[in-house]
Amino acid sequence: MLTRSQVETTGPGSNAGRASLLRRALRLETFTIGWNVVEGVVAIGAGWLAGSIALVGFGLDSAIEVIAAGALYHRLRAEVRGATQEESERSERVALCIVGVTFFLLGLYIFYEAASTLWSREAPETSAAGLCLAAISMVVMPVLAWAKHRAGRSLGSEALVADAKETFVCSYLSLTLLLGLGLNMVAGWWWADPVAALAMLPFVLHEGWEAVEHGTKECEQGHR
Repeated sequence: MLTRSQVETTGPGSNAGRASLLRRALRLETFTIGWNVVEGVVAIGAGWLAGSIALVGFGLDSAIEVIAAGALYHRLRAEVRGATQEESERSERVALCIVGVTFFLLGLYIFYEAASTLWSREAPETSAAGLCLAAISMVVMPVLAWAKHRAGRSLGSEALVADAKETFVCSYLSLTLLLGLGLNMVAGWWWADPVAALAMLPFVLHEGWEAVEHGTKECEQGHR
């Protein structure tokens, strides 16, 4: 992974090239925030109406992605305005820890609600809006993740690359959501929705652990 100084001396156009990459990354994070706000509102609203735990969980995950994207936006914006690398990354380290804790809270919510639904055998209503949202997200998220990963590698930003991986996770959640809602609609498998929600847990908890561990490690290194 390139350091900031290496990118500045070897990147296209040197400092001008890095400034262009930073602006591109800011646009990607701005789109991420806007998309996930809309996605979260639609998912939570549709999930609430349909009684779909997977759909509500998907919407809450969108809220978490907004927090992560906001932290990255703040970090990139600070560098554009001339902040030092240490200054621009200080708030990012705190945000990473917060995002990690929020992932764990999301995991607890999904587990409790999905287990309760399986125990009570409560079937969710069909959600056409949820199916459409999951299908569109499966197209948008991989493209966005690829673009952010490419920008992160070019900038030498470990945080932006990690954010791209989180967007890739959202692509998996979209597929899981689509399968759960689709099986319930087509085959009447009421249990498919809570099972699909539970299938999200390993990825949600893994991302939470990675965020907390990375943020804590960076804080420790910063105090040495």
